[in-house]
Amino acid sequence: MNSARTERRALDREILRLAVPALGALVAEPLFLLTDTALVGHLGAVSLAGLGIAGTILQTAIGLLIFLAYATTPTVARRLGAGDRAGAIRAGIDGMWLALALGALLAVVGALTARPLAAAFGAAPAVTDAAVEYLAIAAWGMPGMLLLIAATGLLRGLQDTRTPLVVAIAGFTANAALNAVFIYGLGWGIAGSAAGTVVAQYGMAAVYVVMAVRAARPHGVSVRPGLAGVSASAAAGGWLLLRTASLRLGMIAFTVVGAALGTEELAALQVSMALLSLVAFVLDAEAIAAQAMVGHALGAGDHGRVRTVVRRLIQHTVLAGLGSGLILAALAPVAGRAFTSDPAVLAMLPGLMLVLAVTAPLAGYVFVLDGILIGAGDARYLALTGLANVIVYLPSLMLALVPPEGGLAAVLLAQGAWSLVYLAARAVTLGLRARGERWMTTGAARDAS
Repeated sequence: MNSARTERRALDREILRLAVPALGALVAEPLFLLTDTALVGHLGAVSLAGLGIAGTILQTAIGLLIFLAYATTPTVARRLGAGDRAGAIRAGIDGMWLALALGALLAVVGALTARPLAAAFGAAPAVTDAAVEYLAIAAWGMPGMLLLIAATGLLRGLQDTRTPLVVAIAGFTANAALNAVFIYGLGWGIAGSAAGTVVAQYGMAAVYVVMAVRAARPHGVSVRPGLAGVSASAAAGGWLLLRTASLRLGMIAFTVVGAALGTEELAALQVSMALLSLVAFVLDAEAIAAQAMVGHALGAGDHGRVRTVVRRLIQHTVLAGLGSGLILAALAPVAGRAFTSDPAVLAMLPGLMLVLAVTAPLAGYVFVLDGILIGAGDARYLALTGLANVIVYLPSLMLALVPPEGGLAAVLLAQGAWSLVYLAARAVTLGLRARGERWMTTGAARDAS
């Protein structure tokens, strides 16, 4: 009994050692969005709605390429678990080169297609103009952002979540200060928000490049791009790309429905989803720990440890979801004023926040199982079931268009479709997979297929 208790305590300490710093680093991304939302929101509902469209487009592009971290972390962790630290670092550097190349391509494409992409959401012309103004600048930050994501995956795979925390805090602080100066000090409006974020992203990416070079030198690892390694990184991320595409399809549909409901409704849903993003990344801290710990244990061939880690992570994350839900519920009556002064938008936010609060424990369960299976390299299953989950979710989202005048009832139906129906579908498919053992493939590498 004492030995089992000692083992649980040691496991808890390891989870917290990885998850707590990861939490700080993960929260940086939604804090970027929340900072933009709060600063832009006081420019008016049009600017806030425009940011909602621009943010959806940018997050879709970034989300589709999140495999730069999610494929890198378990790959690096497996090789580290198998005793090949040099190979682990090499895999991470290959991922960074791939990120830089994809980011440069997306920057050009994004700048050239900002208007047709924003117009495709069917929002009011003024809202579309605001979205284009933001996108035309923010697109040029894509190389820095993707490089940042890939480098974070390298460090997490090496079981280092503290460094991303330090970089994230510095980046968030710089982003908030720059945005305030550019938006209000220089009078650039919504364009200032985009400019401040781009500068902060490149600063963070530069720090990671220096750190990767320093990590490589003691082990004689080349920092030059290797075509074989880059190709392997791309192949490993193919199924994760499809998995993330299904998630982003759901989010795009959510924003399209919000735009169809009206400017105030879209603005309210933008604030709600910014808050949801913050909660998601808080809960994802355990999922990041899962990726690193499960990948490392499978690389070492330790099935028993994998099962123990899975049980403990689920317990941790459901409790974290419950705590997050209680905080959201307590802040629901007052939090809206931090993001907007528009009376119509303010009236909708308490109800939306309560929906998020009720579903937070379910979200925790979903996110940690997702991280566990990503850590195991079970990307094919995640991709195929992700498509099935979206098929279940989309009809429920369409119910938000039923109320003839939009308003609170419509936005609650939209948020409920995402937070209840979609999360429940993911919980079922992920839970069934985690109960079995087909995903527990051991060794230094796993076939991407």
